Amino acid sequence: MAPQLRDSSTEVVQLLKMHAYFRGVSDEALREIASIAEVAHYDAGVVVHEAGQALTTVCFVLTGRIKAVRVDSEGREHFFRIFERDEQYGMVLGSVAEPIPVRAVALEPTTILSLDYEQSMELTLKYADLRRHWLNTYARSMQRHYFETSASRTTSFIAVVHESHQTRHLAVKLIERLRELGEDIGVLSDTETWRSMSGVRFRSLLEGDRRLDVTEIRQQLAEWHTANRVVMDIRPDPDPVRAARIMETADRVLVFVRPRDIESVLQRMRAIDVQARGWRDKINIVWLLDPGSNVPPAVPQFRHLVARDFKISESPVQLPWGHLLANGMERLVHFLRGVQIGVALGGGAARGLAHLGVLKALEQHGIVVDMVAGTSSGAMTGVLYSAGLDSDYSARAFANDLKLPWLLRRLPNGGYWYLLYKYRRGHFEPMLRRYLKNWTLEQLLLPCYPVTVDLISGKAVIREEGEAGHGILESINLPVLAKPICRNGQALIDGALMNNLPADVLVSRGCNFVIAVPVTATIEHRFGQNHPLTPTPNMKAPSAIQTILRSLLVQSHNLNFVGVRSADVVIQPDVTGFDLTEFMRAKEIAAVGEQTTLSQLPNIKKLLHRLDPQIFKEAP
Repeated sequence: MAPQLRDSSTEVVQLLKMHAYFRGVSDEALREIASIAEVAHYDAGVVVHEAGQALTTVCFVLTGRIKAVRVDSEGREHFFRIFERDEQYGMVLGSVAEPIPVRAVALEPTTILSLDYEQSMELTLKYADLRRHWLNTYARSMQRHYFETSASRTTSFIAVVHESHQTRHLAVKLIERLRELGEDIGVLSDTETWRSMSGVRFRSLLEGDRRLDVTEIRQQLAEWHTANRVVMDIRPDPDPVRAARIMETADRVLVFVRPRDIESVLQRMRAIDVQARGWRDKINIVWLLDPGSNVPPAVPQFRHLVARDFKISESPVQLPWGHLLANGMERLVHFLRGVQIGVALGGGAARGLAHLGVLKALEQHGIVVDMVAGTSSGAMTGVLYSAGLDSDYSARAFANDLKLPWLLRRLPNGGYWYLLYKYRRGHFEPMLRRYLKNWTLEQLLLPCYPVTVDLISGKAVIREEGEAGHGILESINLPVLAKPICRNGQALIDGALMNNLPADVLVSRGCNFVIAVPVTATIEHRFGQNHPLTPTPNMKAPSAIQTILRSLLVQSHNLNFVGVRSADVVIQPDVTGFDLTEFMRAKEIAAVGEQTTLSQLPNIKKLLHRLDPQIFKEAP
């Protein structure tokens, strides 16, 4: 569909006042810009700029988002970047006026204001305030893009929609927390609750029996241009057309919902045709979990309708559940402030239980994790942690569930034979199901990505959905000890074969601070009864099972060097003193991970302080 042109009217001036590159510029300059610029509206999926075309304009994204890809000489696309509201493209390349190999496509309904490059330069000569503002804003955007600093952005507009009055207090808690972090916030709401909140700008959306229209809302946003964030706190609009206009205007949409209200939420999303309009990436569900519950219901339809969800519980934390359950609000704050902390957990059989101590130490010292990726034993510990299980409880459970029987403790290599027995008899699945029931990965408190390998395609597979227990079983499925798990056209084995430390998985999903935890970074120079100084006549041939596990350990050790490249911090517990099969020593292994993490906390907090000084105030 061709772009739909909009009149250069008062609405355009209002949109300009909300844009970072025009915030605070004189009305005279804005009116002239609106009179000479071209303003076009693109539906989701429409090409905004075709590869090979010359770029001769400076384009400002007034609403929506654009995905730009670089097209190579063979026609293949390579991701370049996303342009969101408040951003521009062409301010530099427009001066060259040459074809560029970039294709840009609207991800959602998008409004773009285009200025001829020569006209835009003349405007900067005519209006000194515009020239200074453009230079400063461009410099700040480059600072964020290249140095990943937390330089403040322009006003963010968030629509908070409550399906029930019972979730209203969560919005209050959210804004109180943002205020603690020094944010200047304005609230537009259909309830008067906010009028009494100190330090928050407020305007009612209701004037008598009339609700403010979108034009008036945009006018208010323009007047509150010095605010860090404007929140529209509302019940759902029964008019799908008005609801869609609000959705289009907002940068982010948070839908607060109780499990019992989910059907009405789905109906409203279908009514405004979220999927077709390309709004999935801006919509997020915030669950208020029922008392005594730590997972929401499984809603497969959300995969196509929302970007992600957050789980908030107000129930007291009791074993076997840990404090992860109580940190839902802080993870939502991280998301809104552009902080995403990921932890990559490497494989290493029983040595991977050190991850439990790492996660415990981070949690106890106020470092709230937003995302986890894990391979093999890292997938097992990561999924259980992401489900909300207490780390100490998990260590005790592993030690009890995988304790060697009396007879095997007295046999040479008994631990290896016990592991083979567990795999061949399929004992891992019922063991995991006791803790994870039939929960899916989507239901877990944290987004968690187990890594496995498909022998049919020869590629690594990142699990994002489906049964959480299946995600673990696929990732820990050691070759030879167990047969490949065959389902859905795939033959799945241990993910350590290709990606033992999946820090790159977290970066690709938006994490801007990644902690990698390899447990095979240090490898003991001993195999079976042999060491480097063992004379040839005295060397002993290890068993087949020992050889298989040692081979995987050596491979994992070497793959770690690839995995750490994407990490900001690497925590390397030295667990070489534990055999690969010593799961019964889980508490000791976890303690090594905890102590190693404690020694690195000052450095971790220093780096996090740079990422967001308000959230992470403790800088050494």
